Amino acid sequence: MRRRFAAVLLFSTLLTAPAAAQDANRSKPVAIPLPETTAPKDVPYPGGTIKLDVDATDTVQRIFRVKETIPVAASGKLTLAMPAWLPGNHAPRGQIEKLTGLIFTANGKVLPWIRDPLDVFSFTIDVPSGVKNVVAEFQFLSATAGNQGRVVVTDKMLNLQWEAVSLYPVGYYTRQIPVQATVTYPDGWQAATALRGKKTGSTIAYDTIDYEALVDSPVFAGQYFKAVDLGQNVTLNMVADNPGELIYTPDQMAKHKKLVDESLALFGAMHFDHYDFLLAITDEMGSIGLEHHRSSENGVDTGYFPKWNDGVGERNLLPHEFTHSWDGKFRRGETLWTPDFKTPMQDNLLWVYEGQTQFWGYVLGARSGLYSKQETLDAYAHIAARLDTTRGREWRAMEDTTHDPIMSARRPKGWSSWQRSEDYYNEGLMIWLEADAIIRQQTRGAKGLDDFAKAFFGIKPGDWGQVTYNRQEVIDTLNGIAPYDWAGFFKTRVDMPTREVTKNGLTMGGYRLVYGDTPGAQTKQAEKALKGVDQGFGVGLLVKNDGDVAGVIWNSAAFKAGLTVGTKVLAVNGREFSGDAFKEALTLAKDPKRPVELIVRQDKNFRTIKLDYSGGLRYPRLEKTGAGDGSLDKLLVPRT
Repeated sequence: MRRRFAAVLLFSTLLTAPAAAQDANRSKPVAIPLPETTAPKDVPYPGGTIKLDVDATDTVQRIFRVKETIPVAASGKLTLAMPAWLPGNHAPRGQIEKLTGLIFTANGKVLPWIRDPLDVFSFTIDVPSGVKNVVAEFQFLSATAGNQGRVVVTDKMLNLQWEAVSLYPVGYYTRQIPVQATVTYPDGWQAATALRGKKTGSTIAYDTIDYEALVDSPVFAGQYFKAVDLGQNVTLNMVADNPGELIYTPDQMAKHKKLVDESLALFGAMHFDHYDFLLAITDEMGSIGLEHHRSSENGVDTGYFPKWNDGVGERNLLPHEFTHSWDGKFRRGETLWTPDFKTPMQDNLLWVYEGQTQFWGYVLGARSGLYSKQETLDAYAHIAARLDTTRGREWRAMEDTTHDPIMSARRPKGWSSWQRSEDYYNEGLMIWLEADAIIRQQTRGAKGLDDFAKAFFGIKPGDWGQVTYNRQEVIDTLNGIAPYDWAGFFKTRVDMPTREVTKNGLTMGGYRLVYGDTPGAQTKQAEKALKGVDQGFGVGLLVKNDGDVAGVIWNSAAFKAGLTVGTKVLAVNGREFSGDAFKEALTLAKDPKRPVELIVRQDKNFRTIKLDYSGGLRYPRLEKTGAGDGSLDKLLVPRT
């Protein structure tokens, strides 16, 4: 017994003694304090106007070539930066890796530069005494394939974004830095932008404008181009892969004109002197939907006009981006507005910025006729049902999803229903839909969210600037329309996890969410885009027609059977897999004696699995619950 105790004691000593000795002999570095940053100054840039020259003629290798002349007022350190934090992206999305060949010169001599290791978008040089101008020359290597990023140049069109082809002097509000930009385009191409300028041949010298506004004024240019006056100083500028995509009917264009009229009637004020829709109809240039104050970048697939009657397509894009001129550009959350493109944005209020824009995008789509009323109701049903499959709401509040643009940079997710994504768009829509119903109920139909839009976004007519806000201002404005516990309303729906998305806007509006075996217009569109079957609402599986699993809902029957993204379904009930065969199997599975049996491959492994599910096909739709028009019907009625 004593010998055993001694052995245990010796073993314990052997364990502890080396650890103590190791700790005593271990070097312990001390962190070097990070340098303090200096806030930018809201004073005019002392050097004067920057001259920016861009050669955008290379449509083969797709390289933008840049020469930028930066006037300087004094010698010494000068830091120039490529924009990092990009408005509308809600994250640091600048493509610094594509800026190449950077050379600074002054009076013909090369100036060495150093990149800031704590901010790789910034370059510092020493300006010699007596130098009046520093010249920066570089290239922006735009993507030549989709795996390099969004394609912005093809042989027929291009999208020039100024943040990709310019540097700005650090230390000043970007609205205080004047820039005069000149661009040379391919011969015969036409260009559209919110900027105005003078054209000489294939070169356009744009009017001098501040750098903040320049970055907010991108260009679409193309070989096949058409511009249409929509009235109210709003123009629809279109580029396309071929001229046939630019042929539209009078009725189609009338709906776009009505979108403008309905939007101005809604907000009651204009915050732009002119507005340019930039619309690319293309299968070659990368898709985009990005807001700006006096313009928007919009990319849709070919068939926008020719296949108008085939479904709703992407017609929600223009109403959404146009709304942003008021919500997001003129008015922006106080932590979302930043003085330059180095200062990080705080995205907490995106449920107003994007959520209410998503709300108005669908409403204006319906009021203008770009969407029919039934198509809009189908969209609401699909949105509500999809949000109910987002099991991640059990642990993650909706407001926390506003940080997703920074956290995940919109990369694909394997378990999106559990991780959650940027739900502030559509869940924001559902919250604002309920807010409209509450206002109508509280005021006995006298007021609605239209009144909030005028009171909040329609202030200061003719003001082309920005007015920031915080959550309390949103609450106070709502209380001015219809007194209610709006603080508590947002606390439970925005700040706290919930088991399911609020549907009070639907039920109070005279509808309820139900399920059947026939897809509505929005779900048909989703399945068309998926090129497969969307049964996330039932068995919990989204699968392409070739058998590739595109999504599995957390804790669904498909999840419990062990399916995951990356799995391929080879056969269903003994037959080669197809979308139709899968639908048929789910329908037959209503009989518990006929379960769905799948043969699947994951990596090099094959399995046969059975789905414990007998719910059949399950597609969402809205069902009317009362006679006459409810508040939801009234919300969608045109105002002009």
